[in-house]
Amino acid sequence: MKTIFYLKTCDTCKRIIKLLPNIEGFKLQDIKQEPITPQQLDTMKQLAGSYEALFSRRATLYKERGLKDKALAESDYRDLILEHYTFLSRPVIIDGDKIFIGNSKKVIDEAVNHLQ
Repeated sequence: MKTIFYLKTCDTCKRIIKLLPNIEGFKLQDIKQEPITPQQLDTMKQLAGSYEALFSRRATLYKERGLKDKALAESDYRDLILEHYTFLSRPVIIDGDKIFIGNSKKVIDEAVNHLQ
């Protein structure tokens, strides 16, 4: 799979995609317009090691629902990501068996170096 999961309305996602070299052949999936399927999420989990690694604690809904005060299980992270796109840490870049999650400088530098 060669896919970039992102939000078209997110300036950070757009900036990062412009930085990525050699993304011809990648599918750009706007997760608001085309929600993540359970199968896609399960594939991401296999590459990332856990659903928690894919989960964004910066999401407004995370704070609004008081989730930081709850002990969440892997199944909870999975259900929340499938329920609402804001719970996915973005962007998620998948190139075969490599996955890059989020927008930290370290992750983006690793993705750029990998794609060169």
